[in-house]
Amino acid sequence: MIRLFDTHYIRQTQELDGMWDFKMDGFDKKYRMPVPSCWEQHPDFLQHRGKGTYTRKVYIKQAGNIRLEFKGVSHTADVYFDGEKISHHYNAFTPFSAIVKNVSKGEHEIKVEVDNTFGGHSALHIPNDYYTYGGITRPVSLEIIADVYIKNIRFTPYHKNGIWYAKVEVCICNISNDALNVEIKSILNEYIISGAAQVCGNSETTIEFEQEFADVKAWSDAEPNLYMLKTILLVNGREVDDLIERVGFRTIEIRDTKIYLNGEPIYMRGFNRHEDYAVDGCAVSLQHMVQDIDLMQDMNANSVRTCHYPNDERFLDLCDERGIFVWEENHARGLTLKDMQNPNFERQCEDCIREMIENHYNHPSIIIWGILNECASETKDGRRMYKKQYEQIKRLDSSRPTTSATCRHFTDICLDLPDIISFNMYSGWYIDCPIADRNNQEIEWIKKSGGDNKPIIVSEFGAAAIYSYRDRSRCKWSEERQADLIRDNLEVYMNDDRITGVFIWQFADCRVTEEGGWFATRARCHNNKGVVDEYRRPKMAYDTVREMFLKHAQKTYNQRLQAFL
Repeated sequence: MIRLFDTHYIRQTQELDGMWDFKMDGFDKKYRMPVPSCWEQHPDFLQHRGKGTYTRKVYIKQAGNIRLEFKGVSHTADVYFDGEKISHHYNAFTPFSAIVKNVSKGEHEIKVEVDNTFGGHSALHIPNDYYTYGGITRPVSLEIIADVYIKNIRFTPYHKNGIWYAKVEVCICNISNDALNVEIKSILNEYIISGAAQVCGNSETTIEFEQEFADVKAWSDAEPNLYMLKTILLVNGREVDDLIERVGFRTIEIRDTKIYLNGEPIYMRGFNRHEDYAVDGCAVSLQHMVQDIDLMQDMNANSVRTCHYPNDERFLDLCDERGIFVWEENHARGLTLKDMQNPNFERQCEDCIREMIENHYNHPSIIIWGILNECASETKDGRRMYKKQYEQIKRLDSSRPTTSATCRHFTDICLDLPDIISFNMYSGWYIDCPIADRNNQEIEWIKKSGGDNKPIIVSEFGAAAIYSYRDRSRCKWSEERQADLIRDNLEVYMNDDRITGVFIWQFADCRVTEEGGWFATRARCHNNKGVVDEYRRPKMAYDTVREMFLKHAQKTYNQRLQAFL
């Protein structure tokens, strides 16, 4: 399943999930490997880092152009069609596509060379506090496209004088040599909007229009109303292509120290979540995605942070449906200045941000774009790169606020750049100090260092526990100590009016790399700070979070009710 809804009625699409032939470099044996999956789930490659090749045959029923779309390959892909290279892509967590023109009817071969090795060629996938899996880890599809097709659609809602409006931008791509006159027709409920343009050969153009939508309902966490936006492309009056997007009407604003959804202040009670499941690796199945959301909502969470990379679009679709606020961020975590000075770093970050926003722009659940978790924000060259990435995001999308999670306490020189200040603080775990005192110290420093009058989020806090390890002394690594520390932190943060959101580190235990030094402080080669383990078995902290988040939700509801009365 590519998405949770049909994205085309006219354009013919074939999902290529299933069994592919597989050959790992350095191994003589040939395999059959499921797609999507991680090769670490196979007993021969449990912790293998290297290069492997996936191949499969496809049958094209009618001669024409094809478009191959890969939702995620970890972490570098070279794609070949009938032996000819058609695409190179870096980054496991963003989709990419390739077009092959004038494909003949009959059988053809797709080959994907996959590389998950570390080295200078990879500035973002490095030994880290999570695992870099290998394989075609997200869905793949094959589409039959005309010479002119819809590349993407951007839907930007806004509210004026009590009425909803939206700006719609439809990007049309022409892969023929000739200029073509095209029309588009977009349909949402009973509203039909039309436009026309000429698209020069081997180029693209964008048709823009704005429309009033008088009778639609807003999207919110309480009522996640969604609408299908169906866009049809016509040439000489003939329908040649279509693209369907699912959209929601909502606005996100920053006013003083609060975040506002549709004009109402919100408080984010959330989890940091890695795409990692014990039996899936990072190729998390839809069933397990649903389970994760069920568990988070059972704990009364309303938010999730996609640490530390763009997520599978099916998970974002679920967040749209369930009314979960999403902080999605680009792929860069814990990088030193030396790491950021890798000659590939700035280009690979720029590509990741562009692909993240272009592909995920229409998800109403995404309310924050984030960058560069715990990177070198205390340095001058680091500041230059932070500033560059924030500016890129604002060029691509000015409708959402920006942030980055810092751990450069009292040394960060970038706090004036984002719209929201976010800090990671492990009081009681790494830092043995009074939580309230440390929180006051941090916030006072933020106000004096460029963050005054901005919303503040506690983006990470928590403690590690080994599932089923109980100890009446409540020592570190016990479930008791984890539950205690999470409760103590939440008591401080959720009762501080200066804070507008909390994200517990983390939702579920996740695997970490043995390369580098992470394994030395990560028992079982896992980050064990999940409130559930890698199999989603709840620890004692689960019920603590459930209780504390419910108490805060009820408090917030009562405050709004009193204000209304």
